[in-house]
Amino acid sequence: MANAGRREVLRRRLAAAQGREPCDLVIEGVRYLDVFRCELVDGDVGIKDGVIVGLEPGLRGKRTLDGRDKWLVPGFIDAHVHLESSLLVPETFQRVVLPRGTTGAVCDPHELANVLGVRGIEYFLEAATRTKLELFVMLSSCVPATTFETNGGGTISAEMLAPLEAHRAALGLAEVMNVPGVLAGDDALLDKLVAFGGGPMDGHAPLVRGRELSAYASTGVSSCHESSELYEAREKIGKGMSVWIREGSVAKDLDALAPLLTLATSTSMGFCTDDRNPLDIAEEGHIDHLVRSAIAKGVPAAVAYRAASWSVARHYGLAGPGLARKGRLADRMARVGAVAPGFSADLVLLDDLDTCAIADVLKDGELVRELDLPQPAASTHENTMRASAPDASDLVGPSGRVHVIGVRHGRILTDRHVMAHDAPGVRRLSVLERYGRGSKPANGYATGFGDLTGAIASSVGHDSHNLIVVGERPDDMRAALAALIASGGGFCVVKGGAVVAHLALPIGGLMTHASPESIAASLTELRAACVSIGCELKEPFLQLAFLSLPVIPSLKLTDRGLMDVDAFRLIDVRAA
Repeated sequence: MANAGRREVLRRRLAAAQGREPCDLVIEGVRYLDVFRCELVDGDVGIKDGVIVGLEPGLRGKRTLDGRDKWLVPGFIDAHVHLESSLLVPETFQRVVLPRGTTGAVCDPHELANVLGVRGIEYFLEAATRTKLELFVMLSSCVPATTFETNGGGTISAEMLAPLEAHRAALGLAEVMNVPGVLAGDDALLDKLVAFGGGPMDGHAPLVRGRELSAYASTGVSSCHESSELYEAREKIGKGMSVWIREGSVAKDLDALAPLLTLATSTSMGFCTDDRNPLDIAEEGHIDHLVRSAIAKGVPAAVAYRAASWSVARHYGLAGPGLARKGRLADRMARVGAVAPGFSADLVLLDDLDTCAIADVLKDGELVRELDLPQPAASTHENTMRASAPDASDLVGPSGRVHVIGVRHGRILTDRHVMAHDAPGVRRLSVLERYGRGSKPANGYATGFGDLTGAIASSVGHDSHNLIVVGERPDDMRAALAALIASGGGFCVVKGGAVVAHLALPIGGLMTHASPESIAASLTELRAACVSIGCELKEPFLQLAFLSLPVIPSLKLTDRGLMDVDAFRLIDVRAA
């Protein structure tokens, strides 16, 4: 927008704020949240050109909205999300979360980047220019997450990320997952930290404490969404890091961390979903679910809503003077995260404050229920499945005493056991490289899925997204892998050698253009199929997906073998 156009926008804003011309919308008689003083205030909220211009009574409006007996809070911002884990493309994702009050999201596209390389990041940067949802993109720092796995996108260097930083939707450096590499002073990682040191840099430091945490934070990394214990979150806040309370489809940290969220800490805490599928969003909610759950656990309502909005915006520079240069904020000359003049009218109108009962959501001053959000355009996409289904005999691991991955229900951290390979509850686990290298599967064992009598497979295998399958019999496991290869990826359940439930995810093996309703229906069928073969996990697919992520303690299985994350090396499946 040229300077003359910007001046005219400011003239209209000034005229509406002073009553010389009508606002586009006035929300009358509402009790709104002042996030700066963290208190509720009565007033009228005037909006012009999508921006709040006044809070005083008496403003004229072309349209009014009755706010009596209601509460008004800033739109929610997801502090850290891998949008791919919703299984939805960005245009569809916004249709699901906007009515839930999520008006902004800070995404890390490293899932698709691990499949497609820089093109995966560019896909989300371009999508951010089309969505009504305020979508910001952190540039993926660890592709691949480690050198102990094979991905399709190769290694993304600081030099490859540098040209993307100028994009209006690019916000900073995404989660720096390779903590051992940072602590060892790895040149490639340090190059990225140097290149992006002037802006936000997200962290990923599960269970890291003491001198190691101090060293990690000293590089300028300033947030972490991986805290699952109260003591580690408290230490991170004390060392200047923001802590995002995560409630995904698998990793659920709200119970543990809610006691830490107080008025004093709320400037350094926010909410994120990280990885949350559309069925959970439909049944429970998105950031609204975290807000109402936090309040139910005793967090003061004003504190919870502040953490869900302004605290996140403040951390990422979206609520202060330098913010308006990024994304559509530049066009609007506005900030986000508060009910205050000069802030975007991204707002949630509530019927009930404590239960986060949403009456209406406004994005840029428009009622979301009146927006004509476009359906995603069907597009051609390459089939990234270049593996061949292995022989059943290739899915047989060593016998005898073996290292077994212990799945923790609702956690992505795992336990480690030494057990007989055929002990009760122990099931076969295999990871197949799917990018055409022709590798044999890596085989191991896991417990915690229950007494499976079939197989469960997924092409969502964080973070390199090779194919991962768990089951009792190798022939069932092979059938599940073959089905995913044929469909371009997805989720699959096999029983008695036959596919009984299947959801295709042909976009990188991670996403689909299908509607949220059809995806939710497929996920319901898949969950029922998992139960029918004896699975005890509520969310088996994402739980399975994280068993191949070699940066989360303690044992994981990649396409190259069994990973001892604590020692940060591959080990033999056979136990000494």
